Amino acid sequence: MPTEQILALLIAERDKLNRAIEVLQGSTKRPGRPPKSALTAIPAPAEPAQPAKKKRRIFTAAQRKQQAERMKAFWAAKKKAAAKPQSKAGSKPKKTAAAG
Repeated sequence: MPTEQILALLIAERDKLNRAIEVLQGSTKRPGRPPKSALTAIPAPAEPAQPAKKKRRIFTAAQRKQQAERMKAFWAAKKKAAAKPQSKAGSKPKKTAAAG
């Protein structure tokens, strides 16, 4: 047999083997998110009941009122502190041209 024919047969056999491997392994290029693994798809056996999560503390009406007063005082002080620098902000020192 001529070498060109042998080479063509070998290439055809290689292509056939590559296709068979791809079918068995699956495509190497998968768009998007990969599927879940087989281990996570099987539901785990029922575990003993976990204790309930801690409930959040709820403010009483009096506590809410106290907190509201504290926050009003906080924001009033913050607003007052912010007002002071703004009055001086208008008189910025002028830049002088530096000789370069």
